[in-house]
Amino acid sequence: MVAAMKPLYLKLHRWIALAFALPLLAVLASGLVLSFEPWAIDASIVPGSLDVARAGKMLDKHDPRGQARALVVRSYDGTVSLGAGRGGGVVVDLATGEARESASVLAQTFGLMRGLHERLLLDLGWLVIASTAAMLAISLIGILMGWPRFSNTVSGWHKAMAWLPLPLIVLSPLTGLFLAFGINFAGPPPELPQAPPLKLREAVDTLGADRDLSALVWLRPQGGRYLARIVEGGEFRVYAVTRDGAVPMPRNLPRLFHEGNFAGAWSALMNVALSFAMLGLLGTGVWIWAKRRLMRRNLRRQRASHA
Repeated sequence: MVAAMKPLYLKLHRWIALAFALPLLAVLASGLVLSFEPWAIDASIVPGSLDVARAGKMLDKHDPRGQARALVVRSYDGTVSLGAGRGGGVVVDLATGEARESASVLAQTFGLMRGLHERLLLDLGWLVIASTAAMLAISLIGILMGWPRFSNTVSGWHKAMAWLPLPLIVLSPLTGLFLAFGINFAGPPPELPQAPPLKLREAVDTLGADRDLSALVWLRPQGGRYLARIVEGGEFRVYAVTRDGAVPMPRNLPRLFHEGNFAGAWSALMNVALSFAMLGLLGTGVWIWAKRRLMRRNLRRQRASHA
């Protein structure tokens, strides 16, 4: 049955990949760059470099009217951003407490790659979702074609890159689709006490009372409450900040895997290797198709000249 269907599977595998080759190239290349971000964050955290007192001085100096609603810490950049959303507002130097004109080139690169990865820098999130679904379909069709024969050829390398890390290659687009459609397997959130919503300064004071703000990634409002993302033992944990303290939220397993931030440098390295493998699959697949097409064209020309 598999042998009879293999030509059809091969055509589907090939043409789906070719149809989505360009958006997949953008998504995979940007994903490769973003794979380094969790490692950069975790490796550059200096315990005690940001406490409640220092954060309070920054807010008093750069947000005296209390208009800022979010705080983003970039440990690899040595900056704290105060604003209404991710990466927006005033960029403050963590060491001096003075405002910077902008974040570093590295921080801007990560931001640019995130926009490319999530929406292709335009309002094309639907195309990213379609390309991710195509990647998953290509992987599953490859499985249906059966166990391959490995060889020291481009085709053999293509098969090896597909089969050796196969579970990860399937999980990467699958978790991306889970994130796109809000599937997190996290279960219901904990019941939080009813209280008036916190302001940013209150959330900082509450969180910093029992957590090291140096390990903070971001603190921002969501769903009528403040959520904080903190690096703990290489894992990026999310907490709800209440007047009584920080309450751990259920783990979003698809996000932890897809972003590679569940085990510090090790999970980041996993995503780096996986991104290289998937880019290699795309490149060798297109190469194999182009080579075969060129060979067929030359063969037709030879036959025509002989005729």
